[in-house]
Amino acid sequence: MATAADQIQTEEVLYSVSDNVATITFNRPEQQNTISGPMLSALSKYLLQANADTDVRAIVITGSGRFFCAGLDLRGGGIADSGSSQSGGSSNFDLRDAPPTVLHSLDTPTICALNGSAAGYGMDLALGCDIRVMADSAKMAAAFTARGVVPESGGTWILPRLIGWSKAAELIFTGRTLLADECESMGLVSRVVPVDEIADVAHALGVEIAGNAPLAVQASKRMMRMGMNETFNDHVHHVYLQLLPLFRSDDFREGMASFMEKRKAEFKGS
Repeated sequence: MATAADQIQTEEVLYSVSDNVATITFNRPEQQNTISGPMLSALSKYLLQANADTDVRAIVITGSGRFFCAGLDLRGGGIADSGSSQSGGSSNFDLRDAPPTVLHSLDTPTICALNGSAAGYGMDLALGCDIRVMADSAKMAAAFTARGVVPESGGTWILPRLIGWSKAAELIFTGRTLLADECESMGLVSRVVPVDEIADVAHALGVEIAGNAPLAVQASKRMMRMGMNETFNDHVHHVYLQLLPLFRSDDFREGMASFMEKRKAEFKGS
């Protein structure tokens, strides 16, 4: 079990692993953590790296400074470098390795620690995480239509599923900015905490997840993702198929033994 932080750093995106929790931090506070093209590539790289690391059982995404992420860096090439042609054409987008697509496909649970406000692309990234905790001083700005665009990174798919069609439509069509308590009441975040506690709360949540059997957690996430587009009968059939290899795992035997022996389980991910 990893206890010492394993640091890998770039200038604008930081990556560390501690207590089986990987933390990815946008590190561009002077630019409100707007995402440049290189940052998009680094984010996808670190998400895939964390997902492939058997020592990582949860991923936290957060920002440094006062903002989580104020969107794409439109002046610094965030759009061009993310897959479109340099001439501004929109026909060459390749979304296979784009962060929202990668984020959606991960088996490792993801937690967004909204240390500050999220707007545009930053809001979509936050919504793409499995769990969101939000600082009481943070805001969410669905400012897409006010800029002449749509929620380009999954928001139109995620929002109606999170809060229902009517509330999602109102939020997207008006381009409204929401305070933290409004986000919590609408179900956009799991909880709101004081800003100086956000990092500790998110990490503690990751550690709590990491304490459970990782194969079972990952299978549960896959089943939740698949269940969003399946009938009930198809879904329970797929759940049964997921159970079969879990029954043969060392972690299943450890989970049963620890329950009978009234002790804390020590899961190995095998």
